[in-house]
Amino acid sequence: MEHISSTTRSISLKKNGITHKNIHYQLSPEELQELILDNDMGVETKNGTLAINTGEFTGRSPLDRFIVKDDITKDKIWWGEINIPFEADKFNLLYAKVLDYLNTKEVYVRDSYACADQDYKLNIRVINEYPWSNMFAYNMFLRPTKEELKDFIPEWTVINAPGFIADEAVDGTRQHNFAILNFTEKIALIGGTGYTGEIKKGIFSALNFILPVYKETLPMHCSANVGEDGDTAIFFGLSGTGKTTLSTDPNRKLIGDDEHGWTSRNTVFNFEGGCYAKVINLSEEQEPEIYGAIKPGAILENVVLDDSGNVDFTDTSITQNTRVSYPIYHIDNIQQPSIGENVKNIFFLTADAFGVLPPISKLTPSQAAYHFISGYTAKVAGTETGVVEPQPSFSACFGAPFMPLHPAKYAEMLSKKMKESGVDVWLVNTGWTGGPYGIGTRMKLKYTRAMISAALSGELGLYSYDKYHIHSVFGVAQPRECPGVPTSVLSPRATWNNDEKYYTTAFKLSNAFRENFKKFEQYSSEEIRRGGPQRYAF
Repeated sequence: MEHISSTTRSISLKKNGITHKNIHYQLSPEELQELILDNDMGVETKNGTLAINTGEFTGRSPLDRFIVKDDITKDKIWWGEINIPFEADKFNLLYAKVLDYLNTKEVYVRDSYACADQDYKLNIRVINEYPWSNMFAYNMFLRPTKEELKDFIPEWTVINAPGFIADEAVDGTRQHNFAILNFTEKIALIGGTGYTGEIKKGIFSALNFILPVYKETLPMHCSANVGEDGDTAIFFGLSGTGKTTLSTDPNRKLIGDDEHGWTSRNTVFNFEGGCYAKVINLSEEQEPEIYGAIKPGAILENVVLDDSGNVDFTDTSITQNTRVSYPIYHIDNIQQPSIGENVKNIFFLTADAFGVLPPISKLTPSQAAYHFISGYTAKVAGTETGVVEPQPSFSACFGAPFMPLHPAKYAEMLSKKMKESGVDVWLVNTGWTGGPYGIGTRMKLKYTRAMISAALSGELGLYSYDKYHIHSVFGVAQPRECPGVPTSVLSPRATWNNDEKYYTTAFKLSNAFRENFKKFEQYSSEEIRRGGPQRYAF
């Protein structure tokens, strides 16, 4: 079990602009949970797990994420609707106002670090207004030992003030909440939102700039695990596609579930010290490892409890984005330290609500680059206001909101690493089969697990005409047989029982891919452009 640091050592925050002494430093999860309960900021479930409500915001607010435009960033950041510039002078004024606010509050301070590989270690100081935000930081970042804390020098600082409300007319924000990165000052400034995910995503967005620019290392929004033979598998995917579920495998050791770096030594290291899993419709039968990790020390967010303290994981009345954070050692089968070698397989996970992509298919290098830049999944009816039927959703590199550089830069690095390591790349549809959302059904988890296991073990075999069929719209190679999966499931067209409707829908999605890719064409080689699907042909 991982060492749990707890210390009563006092600390001064004068260098950070906080002059009072109401500072709680490096409290243990047990101490923090007691404070949270005593102050009515959360409740315990039947088994003693902390449950909190994050308030107005139950997810990230992408339009309120900014990067200070300065000498470091001005010529490197891919500026636009994802990476929104913020003036340095405005940042300094807003930062001063947040510090004035925190000087009237008790604060909770945690020293921690990111990146399990010591060559890339980034020391972080997190200053929180709320104790449960500080407990989240304990769970999600890597935890120094008491010995390491003696001479700890933070490189980046996270200032987190959920109760501070910005004045957009004065402060330069879009509305009252904000998350701002300042690379010159090495500060992540977060205010007006209690959603804890902003804390970890601030630091990981910073690493997504630092690692490729200064360390020649590819940052990835992915999960990863390692097999008994030492082979590493990487799982890319947007929220809800199964990154955490599929990488948490009793037969393979978990490296991490969300953020990793791929080095020039062909090693993969976890940024984090914990997991942040969606728990919508969670069940012990389907996801026993994640279910078992929900115990004292974990934090459930925005779930609904009954009068006995039992969690109703099907209740989305607060949000569909119900979550749990827990330290990685809550999972029994983990890689220690969180580093893997010998990358052999990459999986691109997509929840295709159109129901036209194969449940698993093998990609050529050009197709892999195309799909990585595209980063496709789909929105289903009811997930957002105005969404009444499946809609394609593209997020470059399967993590555009966290990628400060142009997607082509990350794709170029990934292509180079794929060629050097000779990996197999697979596209896995964890979404719908037998028709689109509302008509078809969600792909059974046991089938997806069986297909991934077959890919990892080599049972899907090398590509050949008798073993694979080339999809007539997307051009990907779909296996004809897979152990543990009915043959009929492997052909999405066959599950529809209506070829005309299937192909009409498939070409509709194909055209959406091509339309989305137009903004990347001038940055992409002819080889990558050839990796896309066919045009509408009816």
